[in-house]
Amino acid sequence: MTIKPDPDLILPDDLGRLHFVGIGGSGMSGIARMFHDRGFAVTGSDRSESGAVDALRALGIPVAIGHDAAHVGEADTLVVTGALWESNPEYQEALRRGMPVLHRSQALAWLVRGERLVAVAGAHGKSTSTGMLVTALRALDRDPSFVNGAVIQGAGTSAGWGEGELFVVEADESDGSFLLYDASLAVVTNIDTDHLDHYGSAEAIERAFAEFSRAVREVLAISADDPAAVRLTALLASRAAAPGAPAGPRILAFGESADADVRVSGIAETGPVSFLVHAQGLEAPVALAVPGRHNALNAAGVIAVLLGLGIPLAEAAAALDGFAGTQRRFESHGEAAGVRLVDDYAHHPTEVEAALQTARSVAEGHRVIAIHQPHLYSRTQQLGGEFAAAYERLADHTVVLDVFGAREDPIPGVTGALVSGAFTDQARVDYRPDWAEAAARVAEIARPGDIVMTLSCGDVYRIIPQVREAILATATATATADAASSTAEPPR
Repeated sequence: MTIKPDPDLILPDDLGRLHFVGIGGSGMSGIARMFHDRGFAVTGSDRSESGAVDALRALGIPVAIGHDAAHVGEADTLVVTGALWESNPEYQEALRRGMPVLHRSQALAWLVRGERLVAVAGAHGKSTSTGMLVTALRALDRDPSFVNGAVIQGAGTSAGWGEGELFVVEADESDGSFLLYDASLAVVTNIDTDHLDHYGSAEAIERAFAEFSRAVREVLAISADDPAAVRLTALLASRAAAPGAPAGPRILAFGESADADVRVSGIAETGPVSFLVHAQGLEAPVALAVPGRHNALNAAGVIAVLLGLGIPLAEAAAALDGFAGTQRRFESHGEAAGVRLVDDYAHHPTEVEAALQTARSVAEGHRVIAIHQPHLYSRTQQLGGEFAAAYERLADHTVVLDVFGAREDPIPGVTGALVSGAFTDQARVDYRPDWAEAAARVAEIARPGDIVMTLSCGDVYRIIPQVREAILATATATATADAASSTAEPPR
């Protein structure tokens, strides 16, 4: 069983020395860095070496590889990630000692106490929207502190302290931890049926978002296009209208809907996305440096927050010009023999559709070849057919790997074959659990100009070097064969 945040835990006033178990994770590493920057003694451990581990060590944070009770050392407080099993020896050592154990979300909640918090929530688009908001606030000289679930390209980090009054966080709903934050302003990008391993039903997910939204004190920017978000807006309005009820946050709905407070129109999707934004009787052009229709909607949510902060529309729109994306969100990995290599964090059918549509918008008539790594056994079991439908509709060919189980035990019979087997046209999919075979199959298919795209929030990005080598080897072999054929002596 994995570790979930205890909602009844009273956070200690003094955390003392902190030890982070799983410190190399995208969220954990940023929080650890924030505590270190505030003068806390921080140590950590992780299961493997990584760029994040190297960066933490460069700051002077000791990080051990592997998990052992001895790594807890002289720590006073243990911080854990939700991907950790209760059998972890460092977690068990903390329990044995009676040490406070904080889920990473609780450590972040402790860190942001008393701050004017902006929490970015939603089933999809949280990391990108958080990165956009931080980038815009910096461009507007508001210099926020922030903790994001992905590295913001323009900032070069996922977390940092600023001199301004605002603290921007990505608020994770996967285990209910977004309910821990006392937000002054918030964004709800959308609400989707995911994380049923925690919630059990779509209704429970919507109830959690309602609880999160009601607690916002100043401004709530919420999608005007997403059906569940629209239902939530109506619920909030009806409750606020009840006699004696608190007014609740000011609601700014954003999206393409005609009744959105911040409305987008004229989305141009070829290459970097551009559009018009309409609000407060005014309009302004927005030109992002990243592709994808979904990013126009993410930007509208960010603009809604900026308007809620009193920033004029034209200034808010212009402040998004410098956003260069976040790591693992349609992130380019260069090319091999003319084949473009891209990685994306998409791990839900809705996200896969958005990522593949983005690839289509920049493919310039070439093919899109997807490498899908199913994430979580439960999600694969519940949504395997929906994944297959998305890939079959939007990718020219899909290579499916096996399941990245993360925090879950295997479920008998649940493999990547559940996705590949759901394709109606089996000629457009291959199930290749062996990564070397998967890379070789991609190299057989790919041609110059094509986009090869890895998709998952697991470790699928690690296959990219193998794919690159396989494509180059295939291209070299083809060129050698062609040269030999052209120089062969013709028959007499």
